[in-house]
This record gives sequence, structure tokens and C-alpha cells, in this order.
Amino acid sequence: MSVLDAHAGQHVPPSDPPLLNVRTVKTIHAVSVSSEMVPLAKSGGLGDVCGTLPPALQQVGCQVTCFLPAYRCALTSGLPIKPTPIAFTIPMGGKFVACRLLETALPQGQVPVYLIDQPQYFDRVGLYGDAHGEYRDNCERFCFFSRAVVEAIEQLGLTVDIVHCHDWQAGLVPALVRARYKQFRWMESARSIMTIHNLAYQGQFWHLDMPLTGLGWEHFHWQGMEFHGHLNLLKTGIVYADKITTVSPTYAREIMTPEQGCGLDPVLRQRRADLYGIVNGVDYSQWDPRCDRHIPHQYGPESWPEGKAACKLALQQELGLATSPGTPLVGIVSRLVDQKGWDLIVPLLERWGGTREIQWAILGTGEQRYERKLRELAARHAPHIGARLEFSEGLAHRIEAGADMFLMPSRFEPCGLNQLYSLKYGTVPVVNPTGGLADTVVDATPESIAAGTATGFHMAEYSLRGLEQAMERAIDVYTHQKSVWAQIVLRGMQEDWSWGRSAQQYRQVYEDTLAPRDRGRLPSTES
Repeated sequence: MSVLDAHAGQHVPPSDPPLLNVRTVKTIHAVSVSSEMVPLAKSGGLGDVCGTLPPALQQVGCQVTCFLPAYRCALTSGLPIKPTPIAFTIPMGGKFVACRLLETALPQGQVPVYLIDQPQYFDRVGLYGDAHGEYRDNCERFCFFSRAVVEAIEQLGLTVDIVHCHDWQAGLVPALVRARYKQFRWMESARSIMTIHNLAYQGQFWHLDMPLTGLGWEHFHWQGMEFHGHLNLLKTGIVYADKITTVSPTYAREIMTPEQGCGLDPVLRQRRADLYGIVNGVDYSQWDPRCDRHIPHQYGPESWPEGKAACKLALQQELGLATSPGTPLVGIVSRLVDQKGWDLIVPLLERWGGTREIQWAILGTGEQRYERKLRELAARHAPHIGARLEFSEGLAHRIEAGADMFLMPSRFEPCGLNQLYSLKYGTVPVVNPTGGLADTVVDATPESIAAGTATGFHMAEYSLRGLEQAMERAIDVYTHQKSVWAQIVLRGMQEDWSWGRSAQQYRQVYEDTLAPRDRGRLPSTES
């Protein structure tokens, strides 16, 4: 395991990293390839990371150029988009598919972004699917995207040291670079990094999609792109990339186990020396109660009691909850799926909904069975449960500001962002200590309270009883130990999980990747 994972499972309080003098640091030219990027396209945390990491990398001496599909939502995002003179075709399964490049820039740092404009593939309602499910041609869409990015780099004449690829949608790119696809000159010195944001989503397709990749069948084997008879694009990225990162140290360790390796743990264990865990950062220009435009009363560490009280009252009124300042209010902003712990949250709401002096502010969409149950529970316990089954950026901010505690009992959580938002907003996280939740939230034990390091509450086990016990501990401190609660709130608000620290760790990975070494043989059926 890499040195960045040496403290996996141990909370290291963030501090301001030493500032790099970018005038004296060698510039690293990086290309970021992703299927989401705020404010152009987002379905989850991937979009947040890929839209906020590049500007942070610019601050530590990297010159970053980004590539993204020209989705319908990207073209209507409000950012100024202009055409370029570059257009080309890619052979895809017996046909030639044309595209052109569009150009825009991220608002922060003016990072250039090139959009692969192919309306047949990307001018659609959703990024990966619609109300009927995932698009059946997703393999073709994102193989085309990866191959078009490689072609566009050549056409633009970019200087490339690192190609940084995010999740399965960009997993083909490391293989194209390593295999010297089309023999482009920039590939001679370029290195690739694969970042795993969630191992559960792998881009697995039938084997006859292999010709869509542009690579020969000699790469379709158990040491390469094949996985139990299928084409697996995330595995492709893991196998062919020079380095691999994931979004927290604990998750880096967990994905090498059979329990959380999703079948790829043997491949990841084989590459453990090249695997790094780096906690995602937070964009505090968007997520800070001192300047949040979505909340009714701004506040900081020095004024949190009054600020949160005002935001709590407004949130109770918005969701139709009883306006009771002393009642603990629990916030949840989440996809309604088992991974996020809804198999435990729903039974807890059924037990506590009308019997405990506690309120719930819930925002999210997901599986129909959970949406139906939440509607039913919210109707039955209206003064106690307020649920909005929708996407609302503004309400997500208001829940963070108005809730007293934030619940994240995830089965697994690669990094998690909401617990980091919650810390800044003085909303104490109650979490299952897995992945990034273990790395960023310090359990309120007698020892950590005495040391002044506690920032939240951990479940002792993933079970309904484990969740109940963690909630009971949090409610007891909130109700009966006001000074301890204030200490926990302030400690969380004072921590800094901004991108500066993480960006410097990514730069170090870039430098390690570019260090002279033998890249080894390309995986093939002959090896």
C-alpha cells in the first residue's frame, strides 16, 4: 500500500498544508477525463469532485485540461460554450461516428473544458439512463467518449504528462494510452491514473462489445479487460493505469477485501503498491454557513447557536414540522438505496416515528419501495417526519444548516461528502464507520471528548441495534450534556477539509507516477 494509505483508519485532523511556491515548482500537464463535472453535469459526488479538483490542482502547480461529454444539461448549464474548428470521426463497430469539440471553462480558475459533441450519444434527458432504466448503448457511448478524448488530445496538440481518468466511464483511456492506440506521439511519455469513486459501479458489458473499444481481442483475457466472460471497463482502467487512487484511505484498504472488493479485490491486491487513498475535498465557496446563499441565516463558529436556531425554525416551517426548538432534528440527504443504509433507516423510523421526541428532515430519491414507505411514514407522523422525495440543491443546504445532527449509516461509503458539509455547518454526523466516514468523523468516546477531538458518533455495528445505540448516544449528549455537545459542534466547524490538502496529495501521486521506472510489460494473452 502506498504511503498515503499508511494511516488508513486513523483520523488525522486536517490542517493547512504548507503552500507551494508555484513559480519554483515544475508544472505538471494533466488531462482530466470524467463523465460528470459541476456545474456542467452531475448525478452525484463524482460531479462535485471532478468540477472542484482541477482548479485546486492549478493552485499546486498543475496545468489541467478537462474533457466531458456534451450532454444536453451541459449545453444548457449557463456557462459560455463556443465551437472549435476541430472535428473528426471514430470507427465504432462497423460504422463511422462523427463528433466535434466545443470549448468552455470552469468558473473557478478558468480551467479549460472540452466537450465531446455527439448528439446521437449525448443529447439525452439523463447522463446514464432515463425513467425506463440505464441506456442500453452505454458501453458504446463511453467507449466512443474515451476514444474521442484520445483523438482530441492529438488534434489539440496538448502537452500531456498525466491522463487522470475517473470511474468506469473513462476506464478505457488507460488501456488506449498503454497500448499506444493509433501510435500518437504524446503517448510515448504520458502516464495514466485511474481514480475509483465507487467500486460497485464497474461498467460491465457483454463480451461482443469488445470491438467498440478499438483494441484487439488479445487484450480480452483474465489479466486484462475480461471479467467472468464480460468486458469490464473499470477493471480495464485498474489493470492498465500506471497508478490507482480512490477517495479515502480506509476505502483503499476495504476494496482489497472480498467483503467490499466487488469481485475485483484480487486485482487490487495485486496492484496494492500502486494504490493510494486520498480523501475528497470540499468546495467551501459553496458549502460554508458563513456565506451560503441558500440558507435563511448565515453563521460561523462564533455565532452558531443563534444561526442554527434560526435555520432550524425555518426548516421546521418549510417541512411542516412542529416548531419546537428543543427537539433534536435529524437531517438525511441521500439516495434511497441499500448502500446508504435505508434497510436500517426505515425500520428505525417505523419504531421511533411517533414514539420518540425527535424530528426528521429527509431529502432524496431512489428505489420506489423506499419512496413509498417514506410517503406513508411522513403522512402518518407529519409533526415528526418531513420528507421531500426530489432533488433540491437549496433544500440540501437548508437541511445541513437547520438540522442538529446528520445521519449516514452507509453499508459502505468510498468517501462521502455530506459528513464533511455537516462538520462545517455544526451538524453533528452519526455514521457507520466505513470508508471515508471512518477517516473524517471521530467518535465521541470518553477519551476523545476529554481530548477535545470528538466530532460525531459511530455505530458499533451495521445493524438496527447498532444504529439505535448510536442515535441514543447522540440524543443523550444533545439533551443532557450541552457543553459537551457545543464542544463537538465547534471542533467539527473548525476543521478544514478543503481541496488544498488533497490537491497536494494528488500532485505527489502525479510526481510518483512520472518518476523514471520500468513500466513493465503490457498485459496480454502471452504473459
